[in-house]
Amino acid sequence: MFESIRKHSKIVMILLFLLIIPSFVLVGIDSNYFSEKSPVVARVDGHKINQTDWDNAHRTETDRIRAQSPSVDPKLLDSPQARYATLERLVRDRVLAAAAKDMHLVTSDARLARSLQEIPAIAGLKRADGTLDAEAYRALVGTQGLTPEGFEANVRRDLSVSQVLGGVMGSVFGTGAQVKLALDPLYEQREIQVVRFKSTDYAAKVTPTDADLETYYKAHPAQFQQREQATVEYVVLDLASVRAGVTLNEDDVRTYYKENLARMADKEERRASHILINAPKDASSADREKAKARATEFLAQVRKAPATFADVAKKNSDDKGSGAAGGDLNFFARGAMVKPFEEAAFALKKGEISDVVESDFGYHIIQLTDIKTPRQPSFEELRPKMEAELKQQQAQRKFAEVAETFTNSVYEQADSLKPVAEKLKLKVQTASGITRAPVPGAPGPLGNAKFLEALFSSDSLQNKRNTEAVEVGPSQMAAGRVVEYTPAKTLPLEEVRARVRELYLAQKTSELARKEGEAKLAAWKAAPASATGLGAAVQVSREQTQNLPRGLIDAALYAPTDALPAWTGTDLGAEGYAVVKVNRVVPRQAPDAQRAQQERQQYMQWWASAEGQAYYETLKKRFKAEIKAPRPSSTPQVATEN
Repeated sequence: MFESIRKHSKIVMILLFLLIIPSFVLVGIDSNYFSEKSPVVARVDGHKINQTDWDNAHRTETDRIRAQSPSVDPKLLDSPQARYATLERLVRDRVLAAAAKDMHLVTSDARLARSLQEIPAIAGLKRADGTLDAEAYRALVGTQGLTPEGFEANVRRDLSVSQVLGGVMGSVFGTGAQVKLALDPLYEQREIQVVRFKSTDYAAKVTPTDADLETYYKAHPAQFQQREQATVEYVVLDLASVRAGVTLNEDDVRTYYKENLARMADKEERRASHILINAPKDASSADREKAKARATEFLAQVRKAPATFADVAKKNSDDKGSGAAGGDLNFFARGAMVKPFEEAAFALKKGEISDVVESDFGYHIIQLTDIKTPRQPSFEELRPKMEAELKQQQAQRKFAEVAETFTNSVYEQADSLKPVAEKLKLKVQTASGITRAPVPGAPGPLGNAKFLEALFSSDSLQNKRNTEAVEVGPSQMAAGRVVEYTPAKTLPLEEVRARVRELYLAQKTSELARKEGEAKLAAWKAAPASATGLGAAVQVSREQTQNLPRGLIDAALYAPTDALPAWTGTDLGAEGYAVVKVNRVVPRQAPDAQRAQQERQQYMQWWASAEGQAYYETLKKRFKAEIKAPRPSSTPQVATEN
């Protein structure tokens, strides 16, 4: 039956359209219809968080990180660990929002306005008269897909939510005695001597027989597993492939030249001189008024005798760098100066002198001395750049349409990828040894967990059908099919005999090293004078490990020192065993005042963070926060043998 539907999918789609659409017209479409079908991944205060909510939140978070750090590896952002971290943040936001609502925490208009002014990108939109450039502000928040009202609502909500933990975290305190009690052990030093019992020194004492190797092999089958593998074919649709199919119209290119010449041409540069009267923005109103009055006097002076501008700047400008050159600032383009200065300079004609211009540095008098008009490149000079930009723009507009064709084609002709590759001029790529878990460094979609999940789905493996079209990155989709599949299996002993021998020797030599080390430790504790082979005494701490293994350092610092010398031992795993003699505890030198203040601040931050986390855990219980999605393992599994 399903095969029949697949073969006649277009007819079925028409019938479904005729049957379903009238019902939507009569009763309407519930906005929650699709989200209700999405599985629930978490709950907070009785409200569900669906898979769709999670996917949208992760997409937004990924876009934000890419915008801030374009060079970040996309595979890191789409790893199971990164996705789960997004879900945890989503739950945290919901918990804090529920707490803010329950506590009736609100943000006043005055607090909102003050917070907006503290955002540098918004503060930079102020005009010389102190008003905000509304159009620039709208464009700025529009880059986040928001209106000013929506952006301000988000800021208002974030400020309210921040009050939930702010009261707890802001109330922590710590005395000097508490800081000393907490940090002195952290920076404590101990003088130790070490005897190492290395596993490699016992290799000659272990001669494994075939029976030993076979016994080890049978006792540890998981160490010799070859994971399931597949040979696959796949096609990738991205902007580059869509762009390759774009053909430009000559008239469109010439129109683009006319409309964008100003943008693509060299930037206009202006040369100006200025007289600066210092008045920092944090100065008092009286001081700023005095500075403005001085600037006004100098303005009147140079307006009467423009030729004296350089002399007045040399004698009176508080900008000593340019003042020595008569106030000359040389040529500069837009974006090089603070906004009020730039607006004034680019509004002047050559030779003109500005009014008094106020900036965060003080008050300026500007004289425009020269204008460097940019050269306009020819059409042919700009043709390669314009064609690249136009193709990119058209590819971006066309991608959604082509993506729909791609999605439908891989489904409707599910027994091969060649039809969609021929239709959209894509390359069918092949890969072997593919496993369910992404391998670090895997190219393109083969490093994407969602694509691999689709490849290893039951329908793909059993029926060798194409996967659905999977979004594997921004404007990037992929579909694949399994050509050959090899189930997971334990490799035969003969294939892994060398590996079995290696692991067997490592286990036995480590056991011998540990056994001898523990015996020596017991003997030396009973008779310290009989200890032999101790290394030179060294002072160690958590900061100064002297290149010793972390396990050894931890053992030395955790050893009880009620009676000295103290003895302890530690198993170093494959490296063997170590016996440590602690001769003395070296008291920490009192830090200087600056270091002590830094440590106190660090301690308070740690304590505030711990208090905030503890309070958040209480809120999670109070608002019944529950994450149903399983937590991924910290590292992907890697096959021992291939």
